[in-house]
Amino acid sequence: MERVALYLQDSHDLRDGLDCVRYAESKGFEAAWQAESRLVRDAIVPMAAYAAVTERIKVGSAVINNWTRNIGLLAATFLTLDDLAPDRIICGIGAWWDPLAKNVGIDRRKPLTAMRETVTVLRRLLNMERVTFDGEFIHVNGIELDVVHGRREPRNVPIMIGATGEQMMELTGEIADGAVLNYCTPPEQNDRSLELLERGAKKAGRTLDEIDRPQLIVCSVDHDHDAAIDSTRGLLCQYLAQQPHIAKSSGVSEEIVHEIQSILGWPATKEQIDRAKHLVSDEVVYHTSASGTPDEARACVNEYRKHGCTCPILYPASGDLKLLIDTFAQ
Repeated sequence: MERVALYLQDSHDLRDGLDCVRYAESKGFEAAWQAESRLVRDAIVPMAAYAAVTERIKVGSAVINNWTRNIGLLAATFLTLDDLAPDRIICGIGAWWDPLAKNVGIDRRKPLTAMRETVTVLRRLLNMERVTFDGEFIHVNGIELDVVHGRREPRNVPIMIGATGEQMMELTGEIADGAVLNYCTPPEQNDRSLELLERGAKKAGRTLDEIDRPQLIVCSVDHDHDAAIDSTRGLLCQYLAQQPHIAKSSGVSEEIVHEIQSILGWPATKEQIDRAKHLVSDEVVYHTSASGTPDEARACVNEYRKHGCTCPILYPASGDLKLLIDTFAQ
């Protein structure tokens, strides 16, 4: 069986998401990942809901940031999720992005140091250790997870970093259980990521094969090829305008990105996206997503697998989630 996972964000009713995750579980999907990016939907509440209504499928965050939850609360949150669904929870964590972080008062200085400290202390706490740590960002004195009723043993919660920059990717190979590779990028861009992950892994005495590499992939499946492409075009338009790190990695020219940004506000309205989406060419859609008929979407996903993706995390760009799940059913 090939590994495959589902990605849910905010384009569906939350209760409908529960049905989608149950359906994905019935079709052999390995995991359901919940987004937390824009100021739309928290990841933790949906994750708990998905875990509560399923029996086998893993549930991950893709990704929460390492700035807005203190380390004790972060560890307690994932302990609680693991109580709900033992050995089925994945912590995907990222360094967030500007201008959003800045606009809510977060100064993302020294993101590599901050991430290293977060992963180091979080892992120790989930290992049920008593931790004292005096870093640059994290200062804790003799804390431990205070389990009175429940399991005292170390928790099996993989820590994955959603890395985009080269230095963060190398750090991921060194300290994390895996990398959540980003969406809206060409498959061949993974080749450089693999080099960086391997370089980081060697620092820790590990090999690249020990670093899991699930990847977010924008995916629009429709029996009507043009309808699938158009759905993805609108989604890409929004991400290119509002997330600079994604725009940079997509390969789209700065001129096109700036033109899209001049049309979209924050948050972007459907009318603004409809006005700007023609600026996203068919070529960009083909090269940065898995969109089209079921056969076309499967072929695109296989390109990401060929370039090192270990588990596609499919981000539905169109409304027919059932068709997408059926297309990749195991």
